[in-house]
Amino acid sequence: MPVLRLFASAREAAGTGRDEVDGATVADVLSAARARYGEPFTSVLRTARVWVNGEPADGDVAVGEGDEVAVLPPVSGGSGDDVVRHPAAGGSGDSALKRVGDGSGAGALVPLPGGSG
Repeated sequence: MPVLRLFASAREAAGTGRDEVDGATVADVLSAARARYGEPFTSVLRTARVWVNGEPADGDVAVGEGDEVAVLPPVSGGSGDDVVRHPAAGGSGDSALKRVGDGSGAGALVPLPGGSG
């Protein structure tokens, strides 16, 4: 049976990050998931991308035992313009991530080697 992996808002809508869902194709798996998780999940699915075993996939792609069907909703966030120190940002304790945004609530994290903001 294929393994359904859910991320971000898809995980929140379904209440789980992983499930086994029967189906012979991606479309079958997603149809069963819609029935299982209801409208909140269906709503997220409208804008999500679907990947099978690490590759982008359409609904007609065949899936089987052990295949991983991943639902990846669009991800965005952040606002304002500030710096967050984080050791993983560039490999040293002096590195930082800078939050950048246009004031609309959309934004990104940008690594700043050397750690200055």
